[in-house]
Amino acid sequence: MFDGGQFIIQAMLDAGRVTETDVERASAQAVASGIEVTDALVQINATTHRELAVEHALICEYPYVDLDAFRIDLHNCRSIPQRVAEQLCVFPLFIIDGTATVAMADPLDLASIDRLTQALKCRIDPVVCDVERLRALIARAYSMALGEATEDDDGGSESLTSGAEPLVVAVNQILYSAADAGASDVHISPDEKRLHLRYRVDGVLQPQQGPEIGMHAGIVQRLKVMANLDLTQSRKPQDGKFRFSFRGQDIDVRLSTLPTIHGENIVMRLLRPAAQIGSISDLGMSSEVTSQFEQLITKPHGIILVTGPTGSGKTTTLYTALNHINEPDINIMTIEDPVEIRLPMIRQVQANAGVGLTFASALRSILRQDPDVVLVGEIRDEETARIAVQAALTGHLVLSTLHTNDAIGSIARLRDFGIPSFAINNALLGVMAQRLVRRVCESCVRPYTPTRNELAALGTEPMPGDQFVDGRGCAKCFSTGYKGRMGVYELFRVTPTMHGLIERDAEGTELEEAACRLGMKTMLEDGIEKARQGMTSIEELAKLNALLAEELDTSGDSDEPAPGESAA
Repeated sequence: MFDGGQFIIQAMLDAGRVTETDVERASAQAVASGIEVTDALVQINATTHRELAVEHALICEYPYVDLDAFRIDLHNCRSIPQRVAEQLCVFPLFIIDGTATVAMADPLDLASIDRLTQALKCRIDPVVCDVERLRALIARAYSMALGEATEDDDGGSESLTSGAEPLVVAVNQILYSAADAGASDVHISPDEKRLHLRYRVDGVLQPQQGPEIGMHAGIVQRLKVMANLDLTQSRKPQDGKFRFSFRGQDIDVRLSTLPTIHGENIVMRLLRPAAQIGSISDLGMSSEVTSQFEQLITKPHGIILVTGPTGSGKTTTLYTALNHINEPDINIMTIEDPVEIRLPMIRQVQANAGVGLTFASALRSILRQDPDVVLVGEIRDEETARIAVQAALTGHLVLSTLHTNDAIGSIARLRDFGIPSFAINNALLGVMAQRLVRRVCESCVRPYTPTRNELAALGTEPMPGDQFVDGRGCAKCFSTGYKGRMGVYELFRVTPTMHGLIERDAEGTELEEAACRLGMKTMLEDGIEKARQGMTSIEELAKLNALLAEELDTSGDSDEPAPGESAA
């Protein structure tokens, strides 16, 4: 077996990637810890496993493969026993036309290649990979296949359930992989012969390679234990919550079970920790809107509303606003359903209609707690609207959400709740309407020249300095061309000019025309500016435009949220 450690170190010294001092420190660390010098170099942050693997590949004259750049079939683990994969640190990436491309820690290990040839019964084409990534791939692949057994290289049967807690490992891998992908939701859905695993990433459900159907019942039981649910009940829906740690951060999970004809369907919502709430500038608003919004949320009293459908990022905007003004000399209290993110120094109340703790009743009690700022998760009825307006008129700053299609629509909604025009004028400071669009993936971004028809459909035309882009699709973005989301916003401020229009019950179109004359940019206009800067794509804006047009067509229909719907 080739021991390339010294050759790798010498090559990195020659290339100036590490210093003699680094090697001396690593050698001392290796002796003290009983590890290889190359591993010690990583421990002292002199290099990375990836850099070591690339140097190893150059020395061995074998290709280096970035495991993150490929969608690898985890079911390839069926080809070799788990014990062999872990012992040799190998994993078959692709098996095509009698040749297996195998990720290896050491491609010059001829004994390992001989064992792989016997196990796979085909030609072996070794490639070099980051050792830590390779070990993580092996762990995930076998944890997802724990319900099966494979044939070992001696012709016997080796069970993949040999781990002490195989279901625990499988569930942990699902949660960790979802958190690593930045998923907001995890769906575990049984069919007659297959268990579907999907992550909602950037608002889109994306299929994943998951466990076999035989593991479904065990996974459901494990999740119920974690969420403290009734293990004996499988015929009615249940809701619970739990928390897990990922990369040093606690992630809260809301778990929902629903009985179907093929078994219990599982949906988990992953809630970001408070540490991930950034500044208002991180939300993606234009500099002008950022400045105006910051001015509004520092007012001593009045109402600020954030509007949009479920999943448009309203809760994130409100939490970011609270984080911006959260100081020891300000008493901030909230009533939410549910409390999605725990914020320090803020008194957060969970609504519970079952015991009579509704938004309206909790809001009455909160006003007796000497608050400066009150967040009401959602104004969904006349009583809550009336109390919120009264609170704003009596010296409190109130933040809340409404389900309306645009910012101007909030005026009509407040009127529907029986709020008179003079009270709207005296209480309402401004309304932020928003939607989310996907960002173009930075790993596969490329220039894009839209046609005049595409731009005309959005109400614009080519301009000097346009930097339109799209994404070709890669493994890092699940071949979608997008990675991450950002908001598009329109901020309607209730200025003295708007007071007169509201007082005489002007129609929404007249209010919008006046607001635009005073400088308000619509969500579509905000999105077009961001597309010109290469932040999102024309394709995303076309979808947004169609969505806004559809909402306008159906604006006469009831827009009341379903009972129990989150304001997130």
